[in-house]
Amino acid sequence: MYLRRHAEKTVKKLSSMFGAVLVTGSRQVGKTTMLQEISNDMPGMSYVTLDDPILLESAKEQSVTFFKDNAPPLFIDEVQRAPNLFMQIKLILDRDRKKGQFFLSGSQQFKMMKGVSESLSGRLGLVNLLGLSMREMHDVVFDEPFLPTEAYYLERKKELADFSYDEVWQALHRGSLPELTSHEDFDWQMFYGAYVRTYLEHDVRELTQVGDEVKFTRFMIVAASCTGQLLNLASLARDVGISQPTAER
Repeated sequence: MYLRRHAEKTVKKLSSMFGAVLVTGSRQVGKTTMLQEISNDMPGMSYVTLDDPILLESAKEQSVTFFKDNAPPLFIDEVQRAPNLFMQIKLILDRDRKKGQFFLSGSQQFKMMKGVSESLSGRLGLVNLLGLSMREMHDVVFDEPFLPTEAYYLERKKELADFSYDEVWQALHRGSLPELTSHEDFDWQMFYGAYVRTYLEHDVRELTQVGDEVKFTRFMIVAASCTGQLLNLASLARDVGISQPTAER
């Protein structure tokens, strides 16, 4: 079951303004699903994922010919795995001057944004996709951003979802990832256990070396408990049992 994302409208608008659109966000937040849903309505748009080892090797070793075999308009998933593609995308966009030629998605935002800023500045629209909002969970079509005005309240009042106090707490407790929202029978502890393991083994290790996984897990727990507070690295480091420079890194 696909839950309509309010970011769809933003992606479509950006694709009419820029040659490429990049959607970033955490793993499992729904980037690929949303872009596939949008690209299905775009004639000629094809799809490749760099999770495929054959395509990844081609993208890394033969970036010049990669787009001859995979011509735009093209949706490239996990594009951060082959940052050398950004320069080839720049050359194509500068040559053709067409809008909406590339949809890009990736979950390792820090590593990816370096290549984007160096190659695609001014040529790319950027969307950071978050988890499902309460409106999206309840299939509310109204998608205007919140404004504390009478006009907003009057328009918003026309379409209100009916959900209980307990449902609000359940959403807060389970989180807002689409998989957990769509499958109420999923065990959230097992799901997040696997999620954190993937995060540790793939994303974190590509950014920095983690010597003690137990302390890193403790670091994530302490950081999560401080959400909404001012960042105090000294206190964070003390609670985890690491040095302040390590906490900062």
